[in-house]
Amino acid sequence: MDEREIVGSPFKQGVDETITRTLTTTPYSAPTTVSVVAYDITDGVRLNVSATVLSGAATVLGDVITLPALTLLTVGHQYRVEVKFTSGGNVYEFYMIVEAEY
Repeated sequence: MDEREIVGSPFKQGVDETITRTLTTTPYSAPTTVSVVAYDITDGVRLNVSATVLSGAATVLGDVITLPALTLLTVGHQYRVEVKFTSGGNVYEFYMIVEAEY
């Protein structure tokens, strides 16, 4: 796992599940300008599926970013969810891999 990959990744998620995950940004403090994008990376293709699989908006409370709910996944597909935020004038981007299953 590289240092930008969110701890616990890759995650397994059932196609009938809707899951909201969090990212604790400590030691980066007070994250702002948060954006979350989801890509279907099955078969090496990088297809933006944010409008389909992300429900809601990211929120921030202290050092914790709550991601939009991940939902409506397709069985056998693999997704890369990227979380970008600004802290202390720097822009950081972390990611997680989610594998969809029955």
